[in-house]
Formats: sequence, C-alpha cells, structure tokens
Amino acid sequence: MASSKDYLEFVLEQLSLLDGITSRAMMGEFMLYYNGKLFGGVYDDRLLVKIIPASTEMLEDADQELPYEGAKPMYLVDEIENKEFLKELVEAMCPELPEPKKRK
Repeated sequence: MASSKDYLEFVLEQLSLLDGITSRAMMGEFMLYYNGKLFGGVYDDRLLVKIIPASTEMLEDADQELPYEGAKPMYLVDEIENKEFLKELVEAMCPELPEPKKRK
C-alpha cells in the first residue's frame, strides 16, 4: 500500500519546527531528509526512522518495522503528535547520519 500525500503533509507539518526538512517520492512512498541527510520516511502511512544510536536512545520502546519487504528494520515513531519530541529526535539523529553522497 502506498502512502497518501495527505499523510505526508501531516508528517511535514509535525516536523515544521525544523528548518531544512525535505521529502522525495520514491515508489509510492516518501523519503525524509534533514539538511540533506536521510533520516527516515513515510511508508504505508507510518513515520519510520533509521535505527542508529540516537534513535535507539530516544525510542527505546518503539516497535521495529520493515518499510518494505527486503529492507532493514526501522523504528516506528508513535509520538507523531508531539512536534517538540520529533524536533529533538531528528536533531539528535543528524550528527550520526552519513553525509549525502555527491552526485556526478
């Protein structure tokens, strides 16, 4: 099941305390970036983020879910209504995320 643009807009609104959030459509889903760094995405109308030390610390009780078959598990963010928490989560993750690859 593909994610709806309405749900993407909702997620982007919840992330609106952060400058530098962008999204990219990919195969019916949406990848989410903060200052050019991929931190998660909207998959089947769920907000999922990468499993890295910062997200593990902040989402210690979160469920791990697959964004799509064959993918690495990601954390399901349940606190989607809490803009401050989402801001803190993404900001904490950013230093641990790899720099975007330069395109040729």
